[in-house]
Amino acid sequence: MLLAIDVGNITSAIGVYKGDTLAGNWRLSTVRERTSDETGIIILSLLDNAGINPKDIKDVVVCSVVPPAMHSIVSAIRKYFNKQPILVETGIKTGINIKYENPREVGSDKIVNAVGALKLYGGPLIIVDFGTAITFCAISSRREYLGGIICPGINISAEALFDKASKLPRIEIAKPRHIIGRTTVGSMQSGIIYGFVGQVDHIVSLMKQEMKEEGIKVIATGGMAKLIASESSAIDIVNPFLTLEGLKAVYDLNFMV
Repeated sequence: MLLAIDVGNITSAIGVYKGDTLAGNWRLSTVRERTSDETGIIILSLLDNAGINPKDIKDVVVCSVVPPAMHSIVSAIRKYFNKQPILVETGIKTGINIKYENPREVGSDKIVNAVGALKLYGGPLIIVDFGTAITFCAISSRREYLGGIICPGINISAEALFDKASKLPRIEIAKPRHIIGRTTVGSMQSGIIYGFVGQVDHIVSLMKQEMKEEGIKVIATGGMAKLIASESSAIDIVNPFLTLEGLKAVYDLNFMV
């Protein structure tokens, strides 16, 4: 079995693959101060609850955009699994030609998403990841990472609205009953949801024009992907496990004969 770990700014995803099947998956809060012992015990507990024997874990692959959390993860894997985790970083084989001016600036999660999406759907692609930031990544039919766009995420944008507009309440981010709001809550929900739907649809349209390729598929992932995709005319596929699938694909590319 393969243990795949994606450490994000706000949440982390953990998955276990049995062959090509995702046998278990979990999402946890990312805690930068969490010790290696706490990390190891949490992972062991998750596996135990799923009926997975830790001794069946043959390898561990990790990508992270949170450097302070990496020491804890690496130490936990070494101590509790007796494994040296495989880190998605410079030098690992991805099969992608990164066209960024400085390839080191591209987050490992974006590369992992691209590898996973190319394996599952083929290119050309636009990948929209609804995380702390909303990122748009352009992948050509020649397996080139062309670049992308980074926007403030839905939650941090909503938090700014709650914090800076003193008379506006803190609300649930959910699809409203009407586009034209008839209450303050409904108006805020409409502004947040349809504002981001409009952003996604327009940015994707502009990216397609610039990419100049036929048959570009738009893949969405991340916590708010399903909500926005339900109203978007641009998104073709929602895959909530794209980063885990990408970690599995990177592992296969490097270590499977």
